[in-house]
Amino acid sequence: MNNLSSQNIFFEPYSTLHGVVPFNKIKTEDYQPAINEGIRRQNAEIEAIITNPEAPTFANTVLAYEKSGEMLQRVSTVFGNLLSAETNDELQELAKAIMPLMSEHANNISMNEKLFARIKTVYEQRNKEALSAEQQKLLEEVYNGFVRNGANLQGEAKEKYRALSKELSLLTLQFSDNNLKETNSYRMVITDKSQLAGLPESSIEAAEEAAKEAATEGWIFTLQAPSYGPFMMYADNRQLRRELYMAYNTKCTHDNAYNNLEIVKKLVNVRLEIARLLGYDNFAAYNLQERMAQNSDAVYKLLNQLLEAYSPTAKQEYAEVQALARQEQGDGFTLMPWDWAYYSHKLKNKKFNINDEMLRPYFELSKVKEGVFGLATRLYGITFKKNPTIPVYHQDVDAYEVFDKDGKFLAVLYTDFHPRASKRAGAWMTSYKGQWISENSDENSRPHVSIVMNFTKPTAEKPALLTFDEVETFLHEFGHSLHGIFANTTYESLSGTNVYWDFVELPSQIMENFAIEKDFLHTFARHYQTGELIPDELVQRITDSANFNVANACLRQVSFGLLDMGWYTRNTPFDGDVKTYEKKAWEKAQILPVVEEACMSTQFSHIFAGGYSAGYYSYKWAEVLDADAFSLFKQKGIFNQEVADSFRENILSKGGIEHPMTLYKRFRGQEPTIEALLIRNGIRK
Repeated sequence: MNNLSSQNIFFEPYSTLHGVVPFNKIKTEDYQPAINEGIRRQNAEIEAIITNPEAPTFANTVLAYEKSGEMLQRVSTVFGNLLSAETNDELQELAKAIMPLMSEHANNISMNEKLFARIKTVYEQRNKEALSAEQQKLLEEVYNGFVRNGANLQGEAKEKYRALSKELSLLTLQFSDNNLKETNSYRMVITDKSQLAGLPESSIEAAEEAAKEAATEGWIFTLQAPSYGPFMMYADNRQLRRELYMAYNTKCTHDNAYNNLEIVKKLVNVRLEIARLLGYDNFAAYNLQERMAQNSDAVYKLLNQLLEAYSPTAKQEYAEVQALARQEQGDGFTLMPWDWAYYSHKLKNKKFNINDEMLRPYFELSKVKEGVFGLATRLYGITFKKNPTIPVYHQDVDAYEVFDKDGKFLAVLYTDFHPRASKRAGAWMTSYKGQWISENSDENSRPHVSIVMNFTKPTAEKPALLTFDEVETFLHEFGHSLHGIFANTTYESLSGTNVYWDFVELPSQIMENFAIEKDFLHTFARHYQTGELIPDELVQRITDSANFNVANACLRQVSFGLLDMGWYTRNTPFDGDVKTYEKKAWEKAQILPVVEEACMSTQFSHIFAGGYSAGYYSYKWAEVLDADAFSLFKQKGIFNQEVADSFRENILSKGGIEHPMTLYKRFRGQEPTIEALLIRNGIRK
């Protein structure tokens, strides 16, 4: 072993418990050499496949390809995940060199004519080998993956694809960097205490804590969700609400280094050019080919059904909130977007006598964690054991060993709950190691998954007390983690959350349904000071208010879906005004007055820098599925073992080895309809 490899933790498989990532031994300077070595090793593995003198078979070609690149995957997974969860300037600078390199390497493989020729031979002769259903699925996925990544392109077109892929990886990186830096650079400093009127004590304490950390007098409010959300909901000072709203909703539109307007255009046009190069009319047509929806007509059908069903109620909801605002402000008052959360909250409180601050004391983070973990224990028999000896990448992160009902080790779960400058906004689940089963032994290599969020932090006076929305978010991401934890397939690339993008949200969204179930809340929701169980009448108010302004919430998601499809169903390059185009794309779903300067696209990471390009509709698609699926739990009991076992067996453990609709129908006994969602939301009786 040379000196470099002996010092670089990535050069050999980790010699840690369960083979977890030894975060405590990783140095920033390890990444580049490890990426280079990982590329070199995979190239050698690919070379061995294409120079094999034997005729191409599933085992010597497709399976050998599936198993290639182990080292590269290990290092790139850690690098990519920490770029989102624990980044710094050095890492972001390094990404500018690493991402194009990775893109180029991926292109070199997908456009390797000799490798593709062997894969194509196996694919065309697939009926001659006695392949299992899972082997057939892997072969199909590998073959289609090569075709969709330009393997059939020739000459100039092939080189063009390479250049576009490289450009795309740099643009998405730049988009994300700009968004994170613009978010982190904004601070609203308040020194006059009277301007904090209306804000709950928890919000004021957090702002005071932020000011102390920044060695500044007064109170600091930021664009991070735990700071921004409560301010918009509670602050009496309308001018300051407007100021914070405008800061948030004009992110990356300013005349500075973080402007994303041109990057949006480039991203849209590069994706269009890639799609056209591969023979598709537009990027949506390319992307939706491997989705449950299959085409943009099906997406628009869903979005338009929701628009038609929810718009009348959404208009009534707006009118009701506006009426309350006018009672306080006079008949000439126009309810603007920066007023919506504030007056909606007041109306909700008036109608149901419920608000976040009333609920927070019952949602202390450690108790919520016990409740959510306990739900998984009750449904599936699994248990969670915190293991402080497992290395983590930040002091806020906890690592758990997960054990199955028979006591066997099932997975490692990392939890990372609080915002920090080194973490991007939002919430997500990711994986540090996928699951797979050895074909030559009984080894079932178990997964390592992580859930990352940006929840309200503890203060000097109080522990972390969550809002009800944060409890739902926890359940959502935990649902994704169960999809990873229960993975039980032979091949890693078909394992866990490696499913069609509009199916991946079903396991997460079905978990959100438990948030309003009294029997679940009673397992953990106790007042952090008195230990009192959340009162039944408060739970009833949560249930009664669950559909408050549900139509506006639905149209908000529909508007994002329309915006996404507006950008990616284009058949011609875009060179217009981003803000104008955005307003036109989603105008049908807008209920609140439009603010000219605001722009969603420049900060819409899901569709420009994440995996939701031409796929944002997936949230509503999956909501139709989850409402339909949860109705079975409601029918047979929310903790029903038979239903839970069926959901684990038919959905959570199967990954992508069968078509999602086949899996869904096996669980549910029928295809989903929109009816269950409309009934759950009170739109239809």
